[in-house]
Amino acid sequence: MTSESRPVYAGSRIAMRPALFATLGTLLLGTAVLGGCPTVDLGDQPAHGLTCRPDMQYFHDHIWPEYLAPSDTSRSCVANAGCHQAASGRSALRLETEPVDDLRNYATVIRFLDCNSPVDSPLLSKPVAGGEAHGGGDIFPSSSDPSVQVFLQWFP
Repeated sequence: MTSESRPVYAGSRIAMRPALFATLGTLLLGTAVLGGCPTVDLGDQPAHGLTCRPDMQYFHDHIWPEYLAPSDTSRSCVANAGCHQAASGRSALRLETEPVDDLRNYATVIRFLDCNSPVDSPLLSKPVAGGEAHGGGDIFPSSSDPSVQVFLQWFP
């Protein structure tokens, strides 16, 4: 069999070379074109819920036991009626309680934070008296409540 009569297989080096050269050519052309563009200052990155990640250890040591699941069950987000328990919760804030899953609960809670303005975080503004409407009522009578202060100290 001569080289002209040999089949070219899709996985062979010969068949891959044109595609490789085309890809390299496109990359080089793109680099040359973009390399000539001036840099534009877009300002500060906007804050986004996905980038708001206050200290997880503080969550474990203070937020969970003092703010979300305190021993006073009338002030707990997960006791009694279990409004925010994962198994029976009635909102998007569903927390694992049996057993407590710090990683999952932290990942859930940070979606309800506003690091630019912690007092506007739904995790705080809903249960505080005078804030947003909260199906569970006012859990904290005022923003000076000790649990609210624990929450606010979570943010640098």
